[in-house]
Amino acid sequence: MKLYKAYAKVNIFLKITGIRGNYHEIISRFMRVDSLYDELSFVAKDVDDEFKITGDFSCTVKQNTIYKAYVALLEFLDEANAVSLKNLMSKYGVDVKKNIPAFAGLGGGSSDAATFLKMCNEVLHLGLSLNELALIGLKVGADVPFFIYGYDSANVSGIGEIVEEFKEELLDIEIFTPKIEISTPKVYTSYRENFYNPINCFEAEKLKKTSSLDVLKNMGADEANDLFKPALEVYKELKNYYKHGYYFSGSGSSFFRVKGA
Repeated sequence: MKLYKAYAKVNIFLKITGIRGNYHEIISRFMRVDSLYDELSFVAKDVDDEFKITGDFSCTVKQNTIYKAYVALLEFLDEANAVSLKNLMSKYGVDVKKNIPAFAGLGGGSSDAATFLKMCNEVLHLGLSLNELALIGLKVGADVPFFIYGYDSANVSGIGEIVEEFKEELLDIEIFTPKIEISTPKVYTSYRENFYNPINCFEAEKLKKTSSLDVLKNMGADEANDLFKPALEVYKELKNYYKHGYYFSGSGSSFFRVKGA
């Protein structure tokens, strides 16, 4: 069966712009990392049974973002297409070769979910637009829409639902991920309680127009990512892994830089 690549991303910058209910609103530059990806494929099952995912996951099937994407897609589809999807997943499992570390700020789970949605759309000829897939994906996670659109680089805002392509060349990103599993909610809680200082709309607009290379040339790790200091507060061992010239992706734990920089 065909292999589908689910690429990682890094956050070139991530700034908080405000709060919406229990969510933090952001402005962030997401950039795809071409050298790091999971591989997904449909694999025939010996017997028709429940939804099956094979791969190196520490969570249960029902906790997996791929399964959550399946449920969200089922809810969206009309009856005939929902039956087709159920039939597909009774005969085939999803095999995932995991290369993107979990709990690392690289969007692995979100990318897997987005890729699964696109696989189903293609195989079953559902005819769903990218906007429709992004709407479904948003129910799974805030980062999923970016991976649905498949841009090299994009400004992502709101709680992740607004994805605007940013035209620039992909940077050759080198990633280092310490073996620290980070809880994104814990980092955001620390930010809200101890570091809350959202940027204004003028600063946000300026960042949206700045190339990723210029951002990395002119901002330090803590300046570029509002979650770096709260992550260090919650996971003090992160300090042992930080190296000068590296930046912090998402809520961590991954550090990255442009190769040769």
